[in-house]
Amino acid sequence: MSNARITDLYEVSMAHSYLKERMTAPATFSLFVRRLPPGRGFLVAAGLEPALEMLSGLRIGADDVEVFAAALGRPAADLAPLLGLRFTGDVRAVPEGRIVLAGEPLLEVTAPLPEAQFVESYLLNQVCHQTAVASKAARCVIAAAGRPLVDFSLRRDHGVDAGMQAARLSAMVGFAGTSNVAAAEVYGLRAVGTMAHSYVEAFDDEAAAFRAFIAAHPGPVTLLVDTYDTAAGARTAAHVLRDAGLAEGCALRLDSGDLAELAVTVRGILDAGGLPEVRITASGGLDEYALDRLVRAGAPIDTFAVGTLVGVSADAPYLDAAYKLVAYDGRPVMKLSAGKVTGPGAKQVFRGPAVRDTLALADEPAPPGTSPLLETVMSRGRRLGAPRPLGRARAAFEADLAELPPEARLVTDPRPPRPTGSEPLRALAETTRGRIEARLRDTAGRPDTAPAVSSPAGRPRPGTRSGAGPRD
Repeated sequence: MSNARITDLYEVSMAHSYLKERMTAPATFSLFVRRLPPGRGFLVAAGLEPALEMLSGLRIGADDVEVFAAALGRPAADLAPLLGLRFTGDVRAVPEGRIVLAGEPLLEVTAPLPEAQFVESYLLNQVCHQTAVASKAARCVIAAAGRPLVDFSLRRDHGVDAGMQAARLSAMVGFAGTSNVAAAEVYGLRAVGTMAHSYVEAFDDEAAAFRAFIAAHPGPVTLLVDTYDTAAGARTAAHVLRDAGLAEGCALRLDSGDLAELAVTVRGILDAGGLPEVRITASGGLDEYALDRLVRAGAPIDTFAVGTLVGVSADAPYLDAAYKLVAYDGRPVMKLSAGKVTGPGAKQVFRGPAVRDTLALADEPAPPGTSPLLETVMSRGRRLGAPRPLGRARAAFEADLAELPPEARLVTDPRPPRPTGSEPLRALAETTRGRIEARLRDTAGRPDTAPAVSSPAGRPRPGTRSGAGPRD
């Protein structure tokens, strides 16, 4: 299926209308999160790589036009202006792995208006979902306090693509491995795995199951010990490991019950059995809140495996994000809807120490001691440079996390930093609002007559007549 069809129908309708109206001047759209979800002190930018891949390959073909026409119930010939549309614009974006705050653009697109409009749905889909999951995984890294984390989310993620993304995003913020074999291969990650309860249940007893598993996989191995009775399973596993001469790199896995209490019991069994090298892995409904409680309780757990709650970002599965027009044909624009006011003009975020951010206009000079967050990643429809390596995104995340104020890193009731708006941005917003409100007052006072069709800058648009629609 063509990626041009991965869009909402109203993007097609608007792009087509713009083309018929000959509204093809440059437009800038800003993609940002209005407010952080409850319980979040920051977000981690993600989803840029697939977004750029889509933009690079976008081209509306004859088959796409046929599909659009069928959806709209119109002859394909009516939608002919869409044929051949591709992305020829520029993209400035926050690199993956960087920490961002509410109100800050994750990316901005500047392109001919029909192109910039058409890509809205795909960009929001990729950036919002992946930023939400990366941010959830990052909070788990904080809660784990240095203990290794592995991704076990594939089986319950919302589709295979989401499972691949979860593995990649968790690695981007510091996870040590993933159970997803395909993701490990594609992204160069460490593949990890243990066994299921069904494996143990298929044998007559736990000892037989553990011996068979070791026979097939000589080690190191991780044995699941809570299928029946956790303490008894741990003693059996310790005996089997000693008989096999295994210890270094091996682990026992806990997947249910009071993990803190059971970890103490199992640690005691292993130490008493002369197996201090054997580690304990815990899984089963874990997220940053559970991890934080286990770490604070001093549970002797060496590795955490997290799955469902992180892979679907269960407590914050969506972001209140928007993709809004901020400038068209050299004219700043803004939305004045109650509770959804947007800032006009292309923007930049200047970051200072301790994630003190200034939200500014794109052409403003950087305040002293700050650096710009958005980088130009695409020009005239072409990517600038190769895809950013995953390790580079991880290094960027670690550097930003180290600068993030402690109160924003809290697992419970974090207090996010707030970006400060620059004076030129505030002035532009006031001027733009005043212009819009004056126009609205002027329009409200006029007789109900059809005004001349004009361009956004007030100039008559080629091919239009006063009181008439555009000539085809």
